Amino acid sequence: MRSGRLGALLLMLLLAGCSAAGGAARWSAGGCSQTGLASWYHGEKGHLLTADGERYRPDVLTAAHRFLPFGTEVLVTSLADRRSVLVRINDRGPFVPGRIIDLSPRAARLLGMQQEGVIRVRLQIHAEPPGAAPGCPFRQP
Repeated sequence: MRSGRLGALLLMLLLAGCSAAGGAARWSAGGCSQTGLASWYHGEKGHLLTADGERYRPDVLTAAHRFLPFGTEVLVTSLADRRSVLVRINDRGPFVPGRIIDLSPRAARLLGMQQEGVIRVRLQIHAEPPGAAPGCPFRQP
């Protein structure tokens, strides 16, 4: 009986951590998610480094997000056709108002978004890096 109450309390705390603060963050059937516009890196960055210090590689499934911790794995799902791709956050951005994630060219290809350039997506955390803060990560710091 006591463990049931503890479980209910933990669930309530988790749900409270993923409230709608921050605008686009909300609960969905799969958990805490963020919905908005995705874009992708156009052109080659060549020798440039990403914000976490690794070399930019257009053929790797990576992405930029404004505040998710580096190393976070995010499932990105197109709201138009439900295609999904799993990416790892290794950069900061996008810095265009209204956009929530900037994808590598390979991730964009798998989502079929090269022609559109920008599509509506839902982001869901697949795996958090060690030491990540508990609660909904889409609540902006």
